[in-house]
Amino acid sequence: MSKSVRLVLLVFTLVGLTSSLASLYVHIQLLRQPGYVSFCDVSATVSCTEVYQSRYARVAGVPVALFGALWYVGVMVLLAGSRWGWPSLRENAVAYIFVLGVMGLGSVLYFAYVSLVILKIVCAMCIITYVAVTGVFLTSGARIPFPMTTIPRRCWQDVRTALASRPAMAVVLVFVMSSTAAIAFMPRHGDPQASPAPQAGGDRTSEFIRYWESQPRVQVPIPAEGASVVIVKFADFMCPPCAQTYQDYKPILAKYKAEYPGEIAFISKDYPLEQECNANIQRDLHLAACESAVAVRLARLKGRGDAMEEWLYARNQALTPVIVRQGARDIGGVPDFDEQYQTVLNQIKGDIALATYLGITGTPTFFIGHRDPGTGTVTYVRPGILPAQYFDLALQYELKKAGKITP
Repeated sequence: MSKSVRLVLLVFTLVGLTSSLASLYVHIQLLRQPGYVSFCDVSATVSCTEVYQSRYARVAGVPVALFGALWYVGVMVLLAGSRWGWPSLRENAVAYIFVLGVMGLGSVLYFAYVSLVILKIVCAMCIITYVAVTGVFLTSGARIPFPMTTIPRRCWQDVRTALASRPAMAVVLVFVMSSTAAIAFMPRHGDPQASPAPQAGGDRTSEFIRYWESQPRVQVPIPAEGASVVIVKFADFMCPPCAQTYQDYKPILAKYKAEYPGEIAFISKDYPLEQECNANIQRDLHLAACESAVAVRLARLKGRGDAMEEWLYARNQALTPVIVRQGARDIGGVPDFDEQYQTVLNQIKGDIALATYLGITGTPTFFIGHRDPGTGTVTYVRPGILPAQYFDLALQYELKKAGKITP
């Protein structure tokens, strides 16, 4: 491999690695900070956050960006081998990089299709990765000095040489062990490590209770309306984690409401991430968020609020103001959406004012509390996004504190 080819490949690799690490940082912040706004969120259609929060951005709960970073590190290891390795590795490294390039190109073509066709969202850092991988693929493919059919034989010879080389084996072991550790300890979607809740291990219930009891309690100026346990959710109907928690928590809420009728109140509050109705937002993240909140409120007046919520959450990443208005008419039974829009928008601003008072900056934000049997006062814990099993335990614990479940 010539010095100029190595330099070009190194530049593409470093650019791609930087992009992957930046993507990984944003992904981790999204897991740990609900409502986090990344530096590459420009609008509803140009947003890294929207892509990273979709189900396509992870494999077995692990962010795809981590696998991308490891891919680039693998290319860099081969580039180092092309400079300081044994003679056959110096000759063959460009072909091995091309093989990695083929795998990488297949992956980025798939993710480009997902982002641009399925999600219809442009992710700036993803595009940098697409360019970097394509550059590695084309540059390496154009510089292979021998027939491709000889690559398996050459690879086997280099593997045998590597097994007999202590420095080479040390490099391989460090790479494998570091990669395994990174994957093993990476925060995952749905993993308790991704939220403030404790890890699931040992006695899960007792661990959770210790965590829950250590959380500060706050008061929220919302009437309990006779319920023993109150859940308050500030949400945006275009927010992917809001949709996910809606689906995850729905069967749990149904279970407790059936077992303890009238004892659980679930109160929905609006916090659309759109400047039209939320002055706290620096730039629009969801261009139909205000319309969605209005649609649900109007549908509730028609007795179709639940159906409207379900419909919106099911297609939250594809909503536009026009689609929401159509849904309000067809699903919510609202024939006069535009006539009532401004009036309801002013009501939503009341929720936003309350959210500002409570220090809310993103969605979803939950408050879960119980009414004290002695004082009648409701005090709340403000958790992060709880995995479903911990949400279940939280309701169980709060019902016990309210005296509705005998310890």
